[in-house]
Amino acid sequence: MHALIVLAHPNSSSLSHSVAAGIAKGISAFDAANTFEIADLTEEGFDPRFSEADIAAHRRTADAPADVVAEQARIDRADALVLVYPVYWWSMPGLMKGWIDRVFANGWAYDDTSGSKVVKKLSHLRVHLIGIGGADAGTYERHGYFSAMKTQIDHGIFDYCGAHVVTSELLLDSDAGGACKHVEVAYRIGRGISNVRDHSATGSAA
Repeated sequence: MHALIVLAHPNSSSLSHSVAAGIAKGISAFDAANTFEIADLTEEGFDPRFSEADIAAHRRTADAPADVVAEQARIDRADALVLVYPVYWWSMPGLMKGWIDRVFANGWAYDDTSGSKVVKKLSHLRVHLIGIGGADAGTYERHGYFSAMKTQIDHGIFDYCGAHVVTSELLLDSDAGGACKHVEVAYRIGRGISNVRDHSATGSAA
């Protein structure tokens, strides 16, 4: 089993980085056949801007830009895609959203030909979403942020492409000193990812 862990946080000493490392450790802990790659979008300098070249690729009038093709190839090599991100304004950071905007392109993630039904092309992919929030669960519950984030990310992005969201987890109260607990949870998530053999398994949802 090979996992691609995609991370979007500007500070290399952030809790998001520690959580990503914890997941990676859990994935590889007891089986050398389980491997992972961490794609740190900040460190790698990924350009999240949706350009004219991306529009042309979307319209199928040109090939996708080389950096997009490289990211798609990384996902193609993976059995599981893990996204780790801090919650900014009740969603993922712009860097990660831009990565999705560009990489999950028409013709690769889905096939949208005018006048025909959208074809979902990522039904083989298992997705694990790990958001890290500073607010507490009560805040998310009172304002409907749990369901709003699931609608826009789990359903709006990944279900549209046919990918199976196995884990959808929010690690909350991070501003209240829960970092150690979150890293422990991350390790357990990694163990769970390494043990999932098909998309019928379920992850914890927050």
